[in-house]
Amino acid sequence: MLVSFIDKINSFNEWIFEPIDSLIEKLPFADWVIDGICDSIHLLPFLFIVFVLIELLEFYYADKINSLIKNTGKSGTLVGSFAAIIPQCGFSVIASSLYSRRIITRGALIAVYLATSDETIPILLATPAKAYLIIPIVILKFIIGVILGYLIDFIRPQKVVENSDYDINILEEEGCCKHDIEHGHKRELIIHPIIHTANIFVFILVITLILNYCLENVTITNAINGSKFIQPIIASFIGLIPNCAISVGITMMLIKGTITFGAAMSGLLANAGLGLLVLLKNNDFKDTIKIITFLLCVSIVSGLAITIIM
Repeated sequence: MLVSFIDKINSFNEWIFEPIDSLIEKLPFADWVIDGICDSIHLLPFLFIVFVLIELLEFYYADKINSLIKNTGKSGTLVGSFAAIIPQCGFSVIASSLYSRRIITRGALIAVYLATSDETIPILLATPAKAYLIIPIVILKFIIGVILGYLIDFIRPQKVVENSDYDINILEEEGCCKHDIEHGHKRELIIHPIIHTANIFVFILVITLILNYCLENVTITNAINGSKFIQPIIASFIGLIPNCAISVGITMMLIKGTITFGAAMSGLLANAGLGLLVLLKNNDFKDTIKIITFLLCVSIVSGLAITIIM
């Protein structure tokens, strides 16, 4: 029902952009360039609406969710995984800050990283034909995050700071677009979605043009499609790059069919948004390397397993 509703909105969206498409088609560009420009522009209304909704959620409820993660003790892994599913840039950043102060466990941090959706859900929502992928991606990331998070804490129990004097509101980390995730103002309810939409649109346009060119080139396409067991390994390393453009790129490659579902899962599992940057800055370096290595291994193994099963 939801997909059908989105399809109707998409049809209306295409009708609105029909005059613009006609102008773009008259440009002296190759077909793959014109298609890339048109496809990217069509996503703009969807992206803006989704990012406004996310901003509202972040503005009114992020503090409550973050405080819940901080004070749930052994349930932090489960709560953190649930929170990370929500496409909001701050949870992995907050989780990294809390872990560096030992307010949450290593397992809870890993669970948040593995479950983080970043830009995946907004991109898929803006592409109605692929919106059905949201459910399996979210469920798999959540299950893997919870299982591995609790397993880590079971194997290597870790003490946390109880009744901490640290106030979650004093965390000064920034989210994407230099966005203040802890001290937002109401004007950002519109300003940040506009900036974020513009940034993601540029990422989508560039990535779409690259993918369209690859799809036009039979040799490149065959090389990509012929390495389905190598893809999860490469995607996992790429996913470690702490930038929202990475999740956009991986999702767009999945939509275009240039990588397998297993490879996409590897990349998305490894991609913890800006959380890894905060961890590298605030946490013990050796401990951070261990966490990154574990995240990488889990992502590769999970992607390969999904590829074999599917």
